[in-house]
Amino acid sequence: MTGLQGHFNMVWELVDIAHLRPHECTRPHRVAEMHQKLHANNFFHKPLLVDGNTMTILDGHHRYTAGLRLGLLSVPAIVVNYLEDADVSVEAWPPHDPHSISKQDVISAALAENLMPPKSTRHRITTKIPRLKVPLSKLRSMAS
Repeated sequence: MTGLQGHFNMVWELVDIAHLRPHECTRPHRVAEMHQKLHANNFFHKPLLVDGNTMTILDGHHRYTAGLRLGLLSVPAIVVNYLEDADVSVEAWPPHDPHSISKQDVISAALAENLMPPKSTRHRITTKIPRLKVPLSKLRSMAS
């Protein structure tokens, strides 16, 4: 399923949560907060950012992990060609040198299942990421 494309928004789609690959660890208290928020709202509010070639999660690790705990089979995601897309950039969070991480480092960590510490990378995208209200019931079934 394809989401809405606004003038300044990216196109989103539902992706199979089982195919996603994290590249960094999560903070347990943030996962618990996100789990509680999603459960209370009963909808998914923001798509993940994902590389379409490797299904590496670029942004949204806490939402992904909370989604797994909620038994979701799919999640909304903006799927990009990460290595080629100049509209998506990566840098390290302070206090690290912002240029100490590359897109290839991110992909390599995900493919090797050698996860980076939480909040190692900060991804930026030049277009606005849409806010959503995708019911959790829809994400618990594979029907589109």
